[in-house]
Parts: sequence; C-alpha cells; structure tokens
Amino acid sequence: MIEVVVEGLGFVEGLRRHAGRTWFSDFSTRRVCSFGPDNVLRTEAFVPGQPSGLGFAPAGGIMVVSVHEGRILRYEGAECTLVADIGGIYRGGLNDMLTTPNGVSYVSAFPAPPVGEVMADVPADGGQVPLFMVSQTGEVRIVAEKLKIPNGIAQSPDGRELFVAETMARRILAFPILADGSLGAQRTYAELGQRMPDGLSMDRQGRLWFGSPFTSEFVRLDTSGSIDEVVPTPGRWAVSCAVGDGDDLYCGTVRTTIDDYKRGKASGAIERWSPG
Repeated sequence: MIEVVVEGLGFVEGLRRHAGRTWFSDFSTRRVCSFGPDNVLRTEAFVPGQPSGLGFAPAGGIMVVSVHEGRILRYEGAECTLVADIGGIYRGGLNDMLTTPNGVSYVSAFPAPPVGEVMADVPADGGQVPLFMVSQTGEVRIVAEKLKIPNGIAQSPDGRELFVAETMARRILAFPILADGSLGAQRTYAELGQRMPDGLSMDRQGRLWFGSPFTSEFVRLDTSGSIDEVVPTPGRWAVSCAVGDGDDLYCGTVRTTIDDYKRGKASGAIERWSPG
C-alpha cells in the first residue's frame, strides 16, 4: 500500500532518514526540509545554488550538495560553512551524495556544462562523469571515472561496499570501499533493462531499493541483485527513496515531463509504502 504523507512540493530529491525524521531537498524552492511522525514540514536550510544530495556529519549538522555552485555545504542551525569546493576541479553540476558514519562523503555529478547553468541537455551516451570522495577535512578526490551519469548512492549494511546508480547505463554498480575511503574495482551489481535508476536506499537486510523515474516505479533488489518487489507510481516519476525505521519506504514522487523539468516546473510529494 502506498499513501501520500506530504504534498504541495516541487521537484523532490535526495531523500534520507535520520534521527526518526525524513529529510529531502526541493529543487523548486531551494529548501532542505524534514518531517517527523506528525508529517509537519520543517525547513532546515535554504540553498540558493539548489540543494540535492544530503548527508549527516558525525559531529552534527547536515551536509548538502549545492548543485550549481559545485560545493558541499554544512548547515548547523542558521550557520553555513563550506566543506568542499568540487567546482574548483570539475565544471559540471553536482548531484547526489552519501555521507558515511565516519564522515567520508561520496558525491555524484552531471556531465560538464559549466557550473551555474540551470539545466543542460544530457549527452545521448551519458557522457563520461567522475564520482568524487570528500574527506572529513574537505579534501576532494576522484574515486571512479567515465561513468554514464552516476546518480543515487548507498552503502552496504556492513560498510564494505558502495552502490552507485549509473542512470544512462541502466545499471547499478558496486565498489569495495578501501581503508582510506577510496574505491576498488567496480563490478556490475544489477543490469536493469529499460529502467534508468535514480535514488538508492539500502535496507537492513542488504536489499537495495531504487527509483525508476521514467517507468514510474520503485524497485527492490534482493541480495543477489534480482528484483523481488515493485511499487508502481502511475503518472508520477519515482525519483528518490529512503527506507524507514521498519520495512516502510518513503518515496519522493514528481508529476512533470522532461520539458517541464528543464523549465523548473514540477509538482512533488512524499509518499509512504508499507508491505502487505
């Protein structure tokens, strides 16, 4: 069963669960918001450069990707500090992010037009896009290259593997996480046919959920990478997701089209799916 819990939003992205709340970015309003069991929205940050991927710093505060500035920011109350300036070495917009419990962040990106361009056409082949690692001290490193639009990111429950949605290649990649936070050789975890994966979320059993915007469904893979659950969202892009405290799934859905998306027009909601 799937039900709407928060509506009246714009283009919602970057869903994460933290401290019993659901957090997300709204491209349309440039806000990072959260809500708890009462489903009442709370604005956590305003990001002029458009927020996307979210993470949580071990010392406190929320980490936010600023898409068009090419920066990772940290908000703690009204205070905003610069964590890393990826735009200094890469001129494409940034995308999703995962921050591990030890404070290392992994950041995906779009193909490079210059940072600051609102929305560019994506190359038909997805381009050749890097994946970045940001240390706790703000050091930026490229940890994977030549990806066809890396997108959603998740970590295995044991912390040993990183999973990355490679949208234009229609697959999900897995990388071993090395002791220094860098990544080992990639392997293909799942080939997805016509599905183009967006946001990822891993449950406690090691099953991986992904959003498939253009087929309007959230999909769960078992630990072997095979599909074992599909949640349809007819008429709505299935963009981003976050596993709840149990087996519930919080789903970011958007009513839009490619043309409307490029114009910044979207009507979004957060929905919740419960098994059974």
